[in-house]
Amino acid sequence: MSTALITGAAGGIGAAISRTLAAEGHNLLLGWAHNEQAAEALAKEISAEYDVCAAAVRIDLSKPQEIGEAYDDCAFYMGKPTILINNGGTEFIELFQTMTDEELITLMNTDLTGAMMLTKYALPAMLRAHRGYIINIASVWGEVGSSCEVAYSAAKAGLIGFTRALGKELAPAGVRVNAVSPGFIDTRMNEQLSPKECKELIRTIPASRAGTPEDVAAAVKFLLSGGADYICGQVLRVDGGWM
Repeated sequence: MSTALITGAAGGIGAAISRTLAAEGHNLLLGWAHNEQAAEALAKEISAEYDVCAAAVRIDLSKPQEIGEAYDDCAFYMGKPTILINNGGTEFIELFQTMTDEELITLMNTDLTGAMMLTKYALPAMLRAHRGYIINIASVWGEVGSSCEVAYSAAKAGLIGFTRALGKELAPAGVRVNAVSPGFIDTRMNEQLSPKECKELIRTIPASRAGTPEDVAAAVKFLLSGGADYICGQVLRVDGGWM
């Protein structure tokens, strides 16, 4: 039975991925940064519903200097994971020039640098085992860019570049690296939109609906499956044909 480490596990997409992987029989390390209560509740729910172990662990991606210690804590709980889902992230929706230096650094650390550093700590065990899976949760804005989400778009574009390059580097060692690129997903991150704005946005999506966290989780499940053994360094877009 393998162990999966999921950052941002208490959020909508993270929780859906966690439940999906638990149903597949994986033990789970549920990374949280700000909502310990939600992560602990999810761990209890998963442990009760599925025949797996689940533990909530603090991983604040905005603080790169703490990530190594956080990873060691994860390994102490359940051993070193062979699956890493870099899902944790934050966003800033305003004009780029209104961002403070601190906000810019925090966002880039959380959405890009933190994921890269956590991956670096997870890699030695995967390379020794000649087996591992790294899936980065990117965004369509990392592919095409978005006005008023400039830093977020840049961070997700970096995550996509990281995925493509690392996928090539690690494929000979038996470690698969891929990304999922969600479009408009019905999560708390989009609560700033009014019902009218959501309706107008959905009109532009060929599938005629917002995506769900479960749609993203299904893509992650596929990339971890045997059916994706020959897929490396790729970005799987989950956006209902939007972009």
